Amino acid sequence: MLLFPVSEEKNRWLQERMEALGIHEKDIEEKFIRSSGSGGQKVNKTSTCVYLVHIPTGIEVKWMEERSQSLNRFLARRELVRKVERLSGQRTPGEVKIEKSKRQKLKREKRARLKYGASRGEFHGRNGKR
Repeated sequence: MLLFPVSEEKNRWLQERMEALGIHEKDIEEKFIRSSGSGGQKVNKTSTCVYLVHIPTGIEVKWMEERSQSLNRFLARRELVRKVERLSGQRTPGEVKIEKSKRQKLKREKRARLKYGASRGEFHGRNGKR
């Protein structure tokens, strides 16, 4: 596995997710393109944009957020993992977080209805006005 200029923990996380999803480095086609945007001459002379294609699924990722090519390589692979997770139907950590916050909101609304005796949609804050 390639090592990227991020923490050891993030490198390990990426490697574990790729193994769990069956993404192998040999299945990834990687190209480097010149980035655009701020950076002046440096950006015009170096190819920091990373373009990945996961051959078995056909998923494409293009990443040029950072000025560092090696950091963009890590971020592009992370995005590839997220896209493969969505394609496979597995819940991503972001989706789990959203679901949890929705459950918490419903629980708070239910408590408010029980406490103030209002039906759903009628309770709006402390003064109870719509």
